[in-house]
Amino acid sequence: MPVIDVRAVTHAYGEPPRDRVVLDDVTVTLAEQRIGVIGANGSGKSTFVRLVNGLVLPRDGAVTVDGLDTRKDGREVRRKVGFCFTDPDAQIVMPTVAEDIGFGLRRRGIGKAEVAARVEDALAAYGLDGHADHPAHLLSGGQKQLLALAAVLVTEPSVLVLDEPTTLLDLRNATMFARVVETLPHQVLLVTHHLVLLDGFDRVLVFDGGRLVYDGGPVDAVAYYRKLMA
Repeated sequence: MPVIDVRAVTHAYGEPPRDRVVLDDVTVTLAEQRIGVIGANGSGKSTFVRLVNGLVLPRDGAVTVDGLDTRKDGREVRRKVGFCFTDPDAQIVMPTVAEDIGFGLRRRGIGKAEVAARVEDALAAYGLDGHADHPAHLLSGGQKQLLALAAVLVTEPSVLVLDEPTTLLDLRNATMFARVVETLPHQVLLVTHHLVLLDGFDRVLVFDGGRLVYDGGPVDAVAYYRKLMA
């Protein structure tokens, strides 16, 4: 598995003295396959995972993925770390399903024949075959989230970051999406409020007030989080 190293990271929005600190001196090394990230709204968990692929750069400290620094090697890090947002409409950029899956490949200069082959494979792998020419924004919520996932995974990242991917889904679609993620060979960082999704994970991080306050197995981490919220 890739090694994600976060060293003495502090991050804030705005400028002193009115800046808002959202992460405060976070240090952690992650090498497990399934890592959950939980915490209340505003706890810093989404900012934390955005640091992993350089969507956010730390004010202080450093983040590396297999030795690649997100500040110095941003392009290489983003090739290695795929990111899925809460709202798939935020990352669906092309009019049809097939075009959207192929968009990231074309940007990398991959030839038309290989793009077509990879898109066809992705459509089949994520239950979207038969929807290739369907307007992407007219898919159901679950299909949109699968499309967003397919469009990321077709570029073959090593790490997949999922920022609350089931928040906008009903129970059936959330369960379907979770089952797809369970089968992936990638290293996965999952931010979620749906704690049941963490069953079987290797490690769970709990954030509160911008600090990493617990780091352990899913059963103990969820119990700690429930107590913290109570």
